[in-house]
Amino acid sequence: MIKVRHSELSDLEAIKAIYEQEHAFSNTLQLPFQSDLLWEQRLTTFSDNHINLVALIDNQVVGQLSLQVMDRPRRKHVATLGMGVSSRHTGQGVGEQLLSSALDLTDNWLNIRRVELEVYKNNEAAICLYQKKGFVEEGVMRDYAFTCGEYVDALMMARLRE
Repeated sequence: MIKVRHSELSDLEAIKAIYEQEHAFSNTLQLPFQSDLLWEQRLTTFSDNHINLVALIDNQVVGQLSLQVMDRPRRKHVATLGMGVSSRHTGQGVGEQLLSSALDLTDNWLNIRRVELEVYKNNEAAICLYQKKGFVEEGVMRDYAFTCGEYVDALMMARLRE
């Protein structure tokens, strides 16, 4: 069973371990070899506008999702998200559970109308999950990021709550 909760400082090592896996830093804007201090800052910078969720299986952190609610007055109805799942647990519903939990927050508790994200165009599994949850492609950002020695395109996707 997958359990989702807000992250805690004690999750630092497990979250960092997820993003140290090649599939995670290759498919996100994370860099390899990030410091404990960087992750500690990310986990201890508390704000009502920044929510950091983790997914657990057998009490072990296997996924992480960051939800950032915009604080600009004309974008307060918008949140962005990004996530990573341990390579040993991909395809087991971890990402779907994290995303469902985040969307429950945006829809029922935070009054967010628009959730947006960027995903590399070659990350078919993530794109499929996002589409399943109602995200649609809004555009292609060419040469969006440099990863694994080459530039990759990214899709801008969003989900609007009607």
